[in-house]
This record gives sequence, structure tokens and C-alpha cells, in this order.
Amino acid sequence: MTNRPDTGGTRPSPLQAAIAICMAASMMWSCMGNTEHTASAVADSDSLPFLHSEGISTLISDSGIIRYHMVAEEWDIYEREGELSTWKFMKGLFMERFDKEFRVDLFVQSDTAYLHRQQIWELRGRVVIRNMRNEVFHTEELYWDMARHEMWNHSHMRIVTPERELEGTEFRSNEQMTRYSVANSIGSFPVSDTENDTAADTTQLAPADTVATEEPIHGTPQKEPKKRFLPAPDKRGKF
Repeated sequence: MTNRPDTGGTRPSPLQAAIAICMAASMMWSCMGNTEHTASAVADSDSLPFLHSEGISTLISDSGIIRYHMVAEEWDIYEREGELSTWKFMKGLFMERFDKEFRVDLFVQSDTAYLHRQQIWELRGRVVIRNMRNEVFHTEELYWDMARHEMWNHSHMRIVTPERELEGTEFRSNEQMTRYSVANSIGSFPVSDTENDTAADTTQLAPADTVATEEPIHGTPQKEPKKRFLPAPDKRGKF
């Protein structure tokens, strides 16, 4: 008699084998048919700057001529395919602009600054600008279109000149900040300007419309038609 080796168990029945095959086929089909639900990839340009710099003090040229000197604690550049880059200065910006003779004709300072599409500056926070006539402009927001050579805002603006002070809203100006207008203005003037006034006061209320200034700011303010400037598109949360 021949001894058969002990297999250590019993063979599965045909029914058990068929059930096991069906279960394996079902699991394989389920794995092949499932669709993985994932979010689309986030591009680096949506959240991270293309270039990040710290401790910046640089000169920037325009058409081969040095026109700007920028000083900033941080400078981030964001890029998107097919679009001009956007600059962000989240920890403040100080900038000097030079004329053709390399003289400083404008000082710009703000807590936060954005340059949208290499064209429109958006200055926010404590914005202070001083022109070459030693006139100082204080506001909390200012837009500057370098292509159209215009500046404007829709918030409160305070202007301090060697002769007087002026406050108002709906400010607009040329790029040199030498010709500008302010709506709903209130001005403080020297006594010599009001000594013929029966009120004999140093504070006068200008008409609640647009007060335009010419070079220099002397004489009676002149009216000119209002020109509405739309605010720059808010791109800060999309880069």
C-alpha cells in the first residue's frame, strides 16, 4: 500500500471555488471602474510668488533712462501665463521718481503697494506723497495709472502746501501732482487771504463741488467739469 502525503486540510467544494472566483472578479471590476475624485492642481502662480526678495534698494529704468529708485523690506513678483507680472510690497514701499535731468520730482511712501499688470499702482495704508513744490498729500488709498499719467482716489485726501491746507474727496491729479482737483473741499487759508472777508476767519469752506488747482496754487480756485475715475481692479486676493 502506498501512503499519500497529508495535505493538512480539505479541498474546497466546487461551489466554494465558484463563489471565490466571483468575489475576486467583482473586486477587480470595482477597482477598475472607480473614478478618483481629486481637485485640480494649484499652479504656483496662484499662491506663491515667482520671485521673492528682501531688503530691496534698486534703480528701475524706463526706455534706457533711470526713472525710479525703490526701497522696500519685501518685494514679491507674481506671474501668470499670458499676462504681465504683478508686484506686491506687503511691508511698505518708498519710491523716488526722477525727471529727465535726473532730479527727484516725486516722493512716494505707503504701508502697502501693488503694481497691477505693470501699469496701475495701488497704494494703501498711510500714503504720503511729496511733489517738487514741497506740497504733501496724505490719504489712505491712491491709484496711479502710469500709462495714462493720472492719479486719483475716492476717499479722503489732505493736502498741505507752504501757503494753506486743503481737504476733500474724489481727488484726481496729473502724474506730477502739480495740477489736481478735490471735491467737497474744506480749506484753511492764511489771514492775509481773508482779511477783506466780513467773517475775518482763517478757515473757509469751499463750494461742495470740484476745486481745481493750477500752477502755482494762488488766487481763486477754479471750477472744471468732474471726471470720474474708476477704481483699479482689486487683484490682491487672486495672486
